[in-house]
Amino acid sequence: MKKFSFVPIIIVLLISVFQCVGQEGVTNEKYTYKLGDPNGTGKWYLGREISHVMGFQGMAWLDRPKREAEENTSKLLGNLNIEADDTIADIGAGSGYHVFQMAPSITSGLIYAVDIQDEMLAELERKKENGNHKNIKIIKGSERSVNLPENAVAKVLLVDVYHEFDYPFEMITSIKKALHVDGKIYLIEYRGEDENVPIKKLHKMTEKQAVKEMKAAGMKLEKNIDNLPWQHCMVFVRG
Repeated sequence: MKKFSFVPIIIVLLISVFQCVGQEGVTNEKYTYKLGDPNGTGKWYLGREISHVMGFQGMAWLDRPKREAEENTSKLLGNLNIEADDTIADIGAGSGYHVFQMAPSITSGLIYAVDIQDEMLAELERKKENGNHKNIKIIKGSERSVNLPENAVAKVLLVDVYHEFDYPFEMITSIKKALHVDGKIYLIEYRGEDENVPIKKLHKMTEKQAVKEMKAAGMKLEKNIDNLPWQHCMVFVRG
């Protein structure tokens, strides 16, 4: 029995080693945990620190009157080439700024408005009822899934939300399942290459970083439509 006498010591040593790992950064395959931006989550994906989710308290900023002038949102939606029978998902729809701009153009199609915050979902419901919009379906997503049917949508709109996904790989995988085979993801992010864009660094992305992360989830950049004042409009298709 003496040959087992060192087992408890070995277990104690292993526990100590795993506890010490946290000092250098812990990994769980896809994600790394380490100190970064004071305002960040401390969770990293492929070299980028994931941002905190903007809470429902920022709803007024999303609906600010000067947003069109600052971001040219009408041109952004024009980039989608929306057709009357399109089925589009707005992921991280928030209070519905883009959803209710798209709704009049989709007369025989459907818009899925997806968010994870109950307060945002309630605001979407209120606006939907007030406008009597029959072509909008509101969905509660989760941190890992958009909770949409498979092969359900032709276009997915992600406006300044991807960088806040707690599980970006899982979310893009979920979105791919919901896309038609030839579907497109329109990834809108404030340009990380441009210091003049008046947005915090954690809430920006470079094209290079976006391409790296989307490639990891099986998507490739079809084009980057460079016609917006502050944002990239990157169009991704299956790789």
